[in-house]
Amino acid sequence: MSENFTFQKGNSPLVITAIHDGHEVRDELKGLFNLDEAARLREEDPFTAVWADISENKIIVHHSRFEADVNRPREKAVYQNPEDAWGLEVWNRKLSGEILHRSLSVYDAFFEAAKVYFDELFSENKYVIVYDIHSYNYKRDGLESEADPLKNPEINLGTQNMDRQFWAPVVETLTESFRSFDFESRCLDVRENIKFKGGHFGRWLFQRYGKAICPISIEFKKIFMDEHTGKGDEDRINQLSAMISSSIGPVLKSLELIDNR
Repeated sequence: MSENFTFQKGNSPLVITAIHDGHEVRDELKGLFNLDEAARLREEDPFTAVWADISENKIIVHHSRFEADVNRPREKAVYQNPEDAWGLEVWNRKLSGEILHRSLSVYDAFFEAAKVYFDELFSENKYVIVYDIHSYNYKRDGLESEADPLKNPEINLGTQNMDRQFWAPVVETLTESFRSFDFESRCLDVRENIKFKGGHFGRWLFQRYGKAICPISIEFKKIFMDEHTGKGDEDRINQLSAMISSSIGPVLKSLELIDNR
């Protein structure tokens, strides 16, 4: 295990990832930030590693996306301009070429490890499903405000990085499993490709493994935490853990429909 990420492999064809959970940055970057830790944490995906732990196959990134974002193309992996980072001025000075090189080395190391990991998984499995778990802010203008619910589902499934028709049984089973889960005596709003369609990591997986892989970007609205303070709601985190856990059996069962084609 690298200090920057964890790759754990078991016997399942299903992987859960938390590639934006990390908050750590290397020492040489700490004095260069124009943002404090709270501002950085707000754009990260805290608590998603809790859900990655559900699977015997898991990938967890420990370094912050503000050091190197593995869900962006390499040329955009280090945020250098406000337009790269939600309008935020990330640095208090221009990053040197040496610092950029070291950050991109972290990025490159992740994808080298990912190649080895998924190649090994495919040596044992014909197909692989990835729950690529993320979260997103919806109260950017303050605690009393809320982004339009019609455009911001509680769970957004991003499915652009796959052969969607081929993987329809899996995607539809996951969607129904999430929608039918009893969350505080109600059903969650689960929709596909509304807010996000999937990022670079899923695209990289699809380009490398084609139809054989099903990377589903699962974006949770931050209803399980206070997005301004970073404080989590333990009960809701646990409920969502139960929801994810309960989906795995039906999803793996639906994989049999793919395998029998």
